[in-house]
Amino acid sequence: MFLYYCDLAWRSIKKTPMLSLLMILAISIGIGITITTLNVYKTMSYNPAGDRSDQINSIQLWSQGLDSWDDFQSNLTYTDVTNLRNNNDLAVKAASFRTGLAMQSDDPEIQPVLKGVRVTDSDFFTIFEVPFLYGGRWDKSVDVQPAYQVVIGEKLNQSFFDGVNSVGKTIYLNRKPYQIVGVIKEWSPKPKYYDPSNQAFGNAEEIFIPFSITPLEQFDVWGNTSGWKFEPMITYQDRLNSEKTWIHFWTLLKTDAEKQQYKSWLSQYVEQQRSFGRFTDTAKTAKEAVQISNVEKWLEDNNVVPRDNKILVGLSVLFLTVCLVNILGLLLTKFLKRAPEVGVRRAIGASRRQIFSQYMVEVGIIGFIGGVVGLLWAWGALTLLESQFHVDASVAGLDSSMWIITPLIAISTAVLAGVYPAWVVCRTKPSVYLKAQ
Repeated sequence: MFLYYCDLAWRSIKKTPMLSLLMILAISIGIGITITTLNVYKTMSYNPAGDRSDQINSIQLWSQGLDSWDDFQSNLTYTDVTNLRNNNDLAVKAASFRTGLAMQSDDPEIQPVLKGVRVTDSDFFTIFEVPFLYGGRWDKSVDVQPAYQVVIGEKLNQSFFDGVNSVGKTIYLNRKPYQIVGVIKEWSPKPKYYDPSNQAFGNAEEIFIPFSITPLEQFDVWGNTSGWKFEPMITYQDRLNSEKTWIHFWTLLKTDAEKQQYKSWLSQYVEQQRSFGRFTDTAKTAKEAVQISNVEKWLEDNNVVPRDNKILVGLSVLFLTVCLVNILGLLLTKFLKRAPEVGVRRAIGASRRQIFSQYMVEVGIIGFIGGVVGLLWAWGALTLLESQFHVDASVAGLDSSMWIITPLIAISTAVLAGVYPAWVVCRTKPSVYLKAQ
């Protein structure tokens, strides 16, 4: 019976090509715009931590003075990070910030390149499950005793060492020799949740060096630095001693009990710092001055998905609704024109249910075709965004799930728009049209 309805629907579509084309066009444009904004929103709101989202936590402290910030800062000061790193009760922890260094090798044929560098601790690779191709992270002792060691990415290993195992070899960063201890496989989570303030949808760094050498090399900061009071920065030590916040601090807390225990320790730390004359804004209690954010909260607090995107999704849904209202009018016109035919069919025994089902199949087919065309609109719009407006490819790429979601949305919305016209035509009284015949 379903195939019979499909055959009738296809004949009906061919009988009124212009009306059918207008309906397909209306659905496709509405679906195309909706899917484009929905795809961008879905990509940007993806949580790359997956099941480990609650275990991976960022630490924030209410460390400012009076009349300064209204919200927790994402970063911590060097003083606080140093104190948290020295807490041996915490098994897995990592400080992290971004800098940039010139990289070169012993091969004079390879030109030096300026690369973004992640300065961090060895536990960074454990917390974020960074996969290794050769070797591994540097030893934990390097987090305490500085050593010039480095982990590089697979692409850099290919460029500088033709892809062979380069562990044990030397590269130069700002002309300082660093020994390679590990090569990581291609790894670039989107969004870059460990540091969304530095191009949330950009590529991950390909060079990782120990945080412990920061005071020695006095790295520049390629990221946000915030301060709530004037502090002259004449020397690098001034930066390290200041109340400027510029370093992320991550931990791995697997259970709620571990979180509560660590939060209790942090509260005591806040009270201690207040007794030293720091953290002078005491509007919050010591317990309230501590924030442990899992990945989901962290991404939300850092506005990885801008509010504008949510508004755009809402507007696109409104536009799709307008399209559906127009389709409803077109369907009403199309179906009422066929009322005499329905009257005859009802007179020879067709039930209202059969007539209604036939029209639902017809609008479903129109919706499916509109959905496929709308998908092509969305693909073209995203390609245009990437090529002409330089939107990151990871955001402008059409998610594979959309190839299934889009036709389903199109069919559902078309059927929704077709319910009223089909119901109206089903109420046709056969006697009226038989008399007219």
